[in-house]
Amino acid sequence: MNTKPFTSGLSENAVMITRVADRQWHALDDDLVVGRGHAQHRPDGRLFVSIDAWHDAIFDRLAEAMLAELPAPLYTVVDEADVDLTAGWRRAGFTIRRREWEYDVPTDPRVTGLEAVLPPSGVTIVPAGQADESLLRAVDRAIRDEVEATVGWQSMPAEVIPRPEGDTIVDPSKYAVAAAPDRYLGLIRVVTVNRPRIGLVAVRAGEQRRGIARALLAHALGTLHRSGFAAAWTEVHESNQAASALFEGIGARPMSSNLELVR
Repeated sequence: MNTKPFTSGLSENAVMITRVADRQWHALDDDLVVGRGHAQHRPDGRLFVSIDAWHDAIFDRLAEAMLAELPAPLYTVVDEADVDLTAGWRRAGFTIRRREWEYDVPTDPRVTGLEAVLPPSGVTIVPAGQADESLLRAVDRAIRDEVEATVGWQSMPAEVIPRPEGDTIVDPSKYAVAAAPDRYLGLIRVVTVNRPRIGLVAVRAGEQRRGIARALLAHALGTLHRSGFAAAWTEVHESNQAASALFEGIGARPMSSNLELVR
């Protein structure tokens, strides 16, 4: 355990910054926890940190203790509307790396206009849970390689569900795919925790602009609508104009923005 005394003015006793477990820190005023810090690896291997503290001074000392022990680079995500939290991370030396818009996506086909959308000729939509796993992994790998060679995979929405090392398919049952007779051309991943999240919709580079992404969305949103969900949500990197146009074209509305910061 690493313990650093810190007098905050919260009481006559010093506030102690203590590492209580691997990648977990507490700020203690007597026996009262007045701040918490945490670090964890995302599925893409990057190390993300978070701090929840009552006062700016406690935030700063937690950040100082964590940064002294954690390897760079470090990342964090904040709601852009949370000015105080953003300022705290900037005091700790973090800078803005990217901005993501969070969209509220309607599922009702009468609202999205996707009621009559069908995949292009020769392409079928295979529902979630029915995809061939080897073909699914092949299209996922191909799309990742194409994105990595251009804008870089880290420009895609964050993958927040843990997966085995080296495995890029979180859970094969969460993917619907667009299939040609001999291979898959695109995929969509929907994960429902509290509400459905469209974590990924992507099409092979050579098959884009054929309406495959719209057909995948029509299928996935229609399935959610029939299951009783009025809306889903998704994140879009601010530079991804094609994705923004795709979602705004079906009535999705940007609700908030998140900042990813790096140190």
